[in-house]
Amino acid sequence: MPPKKKVEAAAVSGAARFGRVKNSLKFGLVGLPNVGKSSLFNLLTAQNAEAANYPFCTIEPNESRCAVPDDRYDYLCSIWKPPSEYPAYLQITDIAGLVKGASEGKGLGNAFLSHIQAVDGYFHIVRAFEDPDVTHVDDGIDPIRDAETIQHELCLKDLDALSKAYKAEEVDVKKTQGSKLSQLFIDTMEKVKVMLEKDIPVRDGEWSSPEVDMIKRKLHTLITTKPCIYLVNLSAKDYIRKKNKWLVKLHQWIQAHGGGQMIPFSVEYEQELWDLRDDATALAEQEKVAKSVLPKAIVNAYHELNLIHFFTAGEKEVRCWTVYGGAAAPAAAGVIHTDFERGFIKAEVVSFEDFKELNTGKGMVAIKEAGKYKQEGKQYIVQDGDIIHFQFNVTTQKKK
Repeated sequence: MPPKKKVEAAAVSGAARFGRVKNSLKFGLVGLPNVGKSSLFNLLTAQNAEAANYPFCTIEPNESRCAVPDDRYDYLCSIWKPPSEYPAYLQITDIAGLVKGASEGKGLGNAFLSHIQAVDGYFHIVRAFEDPDVTHVDDGIDPIRDAETIQHELCLKDLDALSKAYKAEEVDVKKTQGSKLSQLFIDTMEKVKVMLEKDIPVRDGEWSSPEVDMIKRKLHTLITTKPCIYLVNLSAKDYIRKKNKWLVKLHQWIQAHGGGQMIPFSVEYEQELWDLRDDATALAEQEKVAKSVLPKAIVNAYHELNLIHFFTAGEKEVRCWTVYGGAAAPAAAGVIHTDFERGFIKAEVVSFEDFKELNTGKGMVAIKEAGKYKQEGKQYIVQDGDIIHFQFNVTTQKKK
């Protein structure tokens, strides 16, 4: 019998290269005051965070979570109809609005830049709707100016972090007689500095593996290494007709200043859909006009953090378990319970696609007969959408 092929972990690229390898990562909402952050937070998480029409309504960050939409999960729930159902979740943090000069203490200042440092990625919310009843911190609506303001402040904050890291390294080096700064450290810091002085996010540079490792070890607080998705808040009218004078210009600016996803949406329209949530007929009619874009934003943020999930499914429960992309089977088992990882024996795995194609009921009989229910060991890399049953021995002793 030929040996099983080892499933290799997908290479991590983009901003995820710099991120923490954890299963519980957070995505923040970042932008100027009164661009719709707290209202969006309420819609995403079904919370009631204050969303008033004045600057700095949000002071301390609001935190909650929202379910990650997944048709595969819905399908498994429809098959088993279990009493307990648990989707995957994205952790969301609503951060106070930043203003020009925040890195120098203006507005609510550096405290709130530190809140951005504490999340693992962020939605950059840009206002592109006109409304005289909703105040703006600057005169007139100009999404490009606003985006430039935020990016400039984040780069300034990172330059400050760079300076502190350089001084700290010099102090550490002086403690060792005869040592000096490594050339890799010097070259990497200079490369970071050049990008930040041009207001270009670090995540969008060309970096070698040693440089990535250096940035992660010495500059782990950098904000511009984090994944960013631009959300452009339109009026309901513009969102429905899919037209706004700023969209093309803003997209061009994003591509010229580090790149990234741009998703047009409308808090106004999303609120209309939310208000109809208990009236299925009215909601269906409204969605014929335009559908919510929030599911797309949530899923994209989840994947930008390099998060995936596997399923456990049966008559008692269908659950999504979030793991960091590239996790091996024992680490995934540990998400369920530490004993599962400590006493890991094997994982019985079927991909969702194979399960759906072969499923004739609730069980795995047809899947096993087709040879698609596989036994995997400690080296197996969990794939997004795997349905897994772990076998373990809880009497296995901890290593001393």
